[in-house]
Amino acid sequence: MGILILSTVERTFVGERKLRDDRLAVLIDADNATASLIEPLMEEIAKYGTANVKRIYGDWTKPNLGGWKEKLHIYAIQPIQQYSYTSGKNATDSALIIDAMDLLYTGHFDGFCLVSSDSDFTRLACRLRESGLFVYGFGRKQTPIPFQKACDKFTYTEILVGHEVSEAIAESKNGQVQSSKNEHFKKAADLEKENPSSRTAKLQQDKKLINLLQRAYEAAAGEDGLANLGAFGSQINKISPSFDSRNYEYSKLGALIRDVGLFEIQEVPSEHNPVVKVVYVKLKG
Repeated sequence: MGILILSTVERTFVGERKLRDDRLAVLIDADNATASLIEPLMEEIAKYGTANVKRIYGDWTKPNLGGWKEKLHIYAIQPIQQYSYTSGKNATDSALIIDAMDLLYTGHFDGFCLVSSDSDFTRLACRLRESGLFVYGFGRKQTPIPFQKACDKFTYTEILVGHEVSEAIAESKNGQVQSSKNEHFKKAADLEKENPSSRTAKLQQDKKLINLLQRAYEAAAGEDGLANLGAFGSQINKISPSFDSRNYEYSKLGALIRDVGLFEIQEVPSEHNPVVKVVYVKLKG
């Protein structure tokens, strides 16, 4: 399952995302999404703006979309009927793409949300970015890399419910889902109790993460070796759209940077408001 959000706002990311009030259009591919994740996904979308249009595409004559019916009512999502005209061809994708372009040309929206982990939407993401729109992507971890890279920001849906949920679990009984959530909270509590040096050692074993942080730091740091945490987070996401501190069980980027042990963290009073602290990171010598 995936969601793609596209916005005309400035192309910057801070380590901790700010709430936005952009006008968003949410378009969902029901054939490639699970209804059980819609609540945390809509909450995540709300951080970026207001969903003024919410449409979901699929063949509603098929029983496999039955799980969506209650969700459509709760979240006021408009179902769009799309028959499968030919076996092996996905008419739903085409209908969604056509609507996305129609809505784009109205100029009435600050952003779009595309719900799918299907690589067929890679070109759509690229085309919308070519129009100057910001692309936030949401999808499963197995979403094809080209689709992830086509987004400015890609968030795995697994972390939205706090654990690596599979489609089978997501569609299973509520008790099973709740059990998985409880397991996540237990993991989070265990992480808090874990020795800081142990957490650092574990993070430093992730060579891909370390390489990403070093490359982003080199690009964001000034002559004095300091990198604003917001600019640092922005550069991380430019290099790796799928990066999210929650992938490593950290709710905030600053906490992850602190525990990785590579950087010094400095808090400097803001020039405009001394009460506000601006966070900088510097690579340890």
